[in-house]
Order: sequence, then structure tokens, then C-alpha cells
Amino acid sequence: MLTLAASDFRAAAAPQPLAADEIHLWWLPDWGGPNRAAAESTAVRDLLGAYLGRALATTQIVRGARGKPRLVDGALEFNLAHSGGDLLLGLSRDTPLGVDLELPGRHRPVEQLAARYFDPREAQALAAMPDDAARQAAFLRLWTLKEAVLKVDGGGIASGLERAAFALDAAGRPSAPLAIALPLVADDWCVRRLEWPDGAVGALAWRGAQRTVLAWRKTEA
Repeated sequence: MLTLAASDFRAAAAPQPLAADEIHLWWLPDWGGPNRAAAESTAVRDLLGAYLGRALATTQIVRGARGKPRLVDGALEFNLAHSGGDLLLGLSRDTPLGVDLELPGRHRPVEQLAARYFDPREAQALAAMPDDAARQAAFLRLWTLKEAVLKVDGGGIASGLERAAFALDAAGRPSAPLAIALPLVADDWCVRRLEWPDGAVGALAWRGAQRTVLAWRKTEA
């Protein structure tokens, strides 16, 4: 499973040329946005508007039945996630995306949560980690992958965390999808991990053909 590091995000101003077979992933550090309605924030609307070539005020953002934001006219596919002061935004021409981001710091009852909500194979792998720190890190990696996959169709974690399961290697790094349950299609999934030196982790997921992922760190124009 490919992993993007902080160094893979090149400083750039939006927009960048977006080809039909590309996905652009934007990292907005210290974006300063609200804790709610991030899709309607100035930072996100400005970036989407740059790609659309018009003021986003002329394009309505709505939410699906399960809360996923989208553009009414379908001019772009996008998804986003934020944690702490950081925000990630994924963009494509016509490929629905799921994005997640989590910052470390909050201690979680990993084994109890995994036993209740994760695939049994994931729970067993987490229980076999050598110590609590390793379990915490591996749990967060799994969580972001699951949420990214489940956000593609708008369901999110409420649709069942066990529906997207991943194998863990001995170091607690997800190595491959074990299963992605119906009604999601079980094959043809593409997933990218994100991992920062400070322990922040994230994920990008989509269903379908391989795409070139270009990663950018937003700067002023």
C-alpha cells in the first residue's frame, strides 16, 4: 500500500492543472476554519472556486442523505477531512473520493473498540501488538483507512466500521485490504495512506481505475 509523507506535498498555489486521470490532494496546515461545516468554509470554497474558475458563491454546495458534501452541478468531485488545525481536501474530475485525517494525542481503549466495531482479524492483529503505543498508532491508521473508504459513497463510519477491513504487518502498518463488504463493490479499490513525522495519519480512497495522485501544500497565490 503506497504511503504519502509530508515531504510529498509540494508547496503550490491553487489551482493546478487537473487531468481526467488525476486526483489532487491538498493539505491546508493551520487553515483556521470552523469545527463544523468545513465544506462551506472560506478556505475550502476558495480552493474549489479556483479550480472551477469562478466565485464559488455561484455554485451551491449541498449534502447527500448521509451528509457528504457535493457541488450541485457536479463540476468536480471532492471530499475533505480536518483534525486539529490541519485540513485535507481531495479533488477529481469524475471519481468519487473519501478522505480522512487524524492527529494523535487522545488515548483510546483500542482493544475494546476493535473487539466491538472492527473485523475480528483486525482486532486480533491489534491485540498482538507489542505494547499500547504500537496499538494506538495501528488503530489510528486502520481508522483513517476505514473512514476514507466508507466516505466514498457517503456512508461514513455510521455504515459499519467492520465493512472495510485491512491486514496489518508486524509493525502495525496496514498492508492490504482484507475485505470491503457490500453494498460497496468488493474489488477495484485504491487506497493511499498518509503519515506525518508528528504521528498524524490520513487516508485517501476511491473505487475504480488507478489514478495519479498529486499532493500539494497550499500557499498564497
